[in-house]
Amino acid sequence: MSRFAFREGKVSFNGHTTAYLEAGPASGPAMIFVHGWPERAISWRHQLPVFGGLGFRVIAPDQRGYGDSTVYHHLDDYALEKLTGDVIGLLDALGIESAIWVGHDWGSPVVWSVASHYPTRCRGVASLCVPYYHLERGLTHTISLVDRTLYPEDEYPAGQWDYQLYYQEQFEAATRAFDANPRATIKALFRKGDPAGRGQPAGTARIRAAGGWFAGLDEAPDVPLDTDVLSEAELDVYARGLERNGFFGPDAFYMNHEANEAFARQAVNDGRLGMPALFLAGRYDYVCETVDSGAAEPMRAMCDLLDEQIVDSGHWMAQERPTEVNQALNQWLIKRQLMPTP
Repeated sequence: MSRFAFREGKVSFNGHTTAYLEAGPASGPAMIFVHGWPERAISWRHQLPVFGGLGFRVIAPDQRGYGDSTVYHHLDDYALEKLTGDVIGLLDALGIESAIWVGHDWGSPVVWSVASHYPTRCRGVASLCVPYYHLERGLTHTISLVDRTLYPEDEYPAGQWDYQLYYQEQFEAATRAFDANPRATIKALFRKGDPAGRGQPAGTARIRAAGGWFAGLDEAPDVPLDTDVLSEAELDVYARGLERNGFFGPDAFYMNHEANEAFARQAVNDGRLGMPALFLAGRYDYVCETVDSGAAEPMRAMCDLLDEQIVDSGHWMAQERPTEVNQALNQWLIKRQLMPTP
């Protein structure tokens, strides 16, 4: 990991260890970046040096089950309440009172949960691709927000979220296919956005009918690396971590929807967010689609200080379009007076 020139650290609390990357002055205000599936802290490699250079103490943890953080072996160890507890424990262990939180993919429900359950620990919250009042409230709620003009219920009962039902019905098969060749899995998944797919059903809407993620194949096809998203060195870091830890932990994030829904009902202020919030939508992210549908409407009703921007990218936004993401975050921090004081 040292090839990326970030400081590396580990903290342990309550029998759990979180590994993290860090940049910027140790005395700066904290900015925590939380990755999603199936990534790790280096997903934020384009953001850490930029915001560290602006004076923030920037920290990107490996979530549980990933990288050098603790790997657990029971599905319920990956419920959102525990994931949120991990990042609050990270703050406590580092002596940080509050932070600005940025999440992507499964990191987004985590940072939204920090904002909704621990508002005093959250100066501001930003999310790439996944809006608030969405996935963190469980799969039934998420499916209720499907765009039925694109996904008629009789043909696509779960819409683009069909793949999450595949996890529930065929968890071992799904995990086994990813584990068969993690390097090929990453290359197959990490692709830049395709404008031609707009207005078409996402491939994830047919996972069960196709017999699995890779059309029923035992492992991912070996496709060329999309270097607009990842370099060979970055692929190596992802692949090594997943070869060592396996996909059980990452995939288990999808297996706790009922527990997550119950946790969401415990939010402070009935889940209304009063701190500054930013949502960056991917124009070509057809799974977490919010540009043409109303999937982000609940968020707009539940955030008092919300800013939004559309980025011309697919799902892997921070890696595909780092300049645009950094500019959007910077503009938001300035607008909401969240920048470090000189």
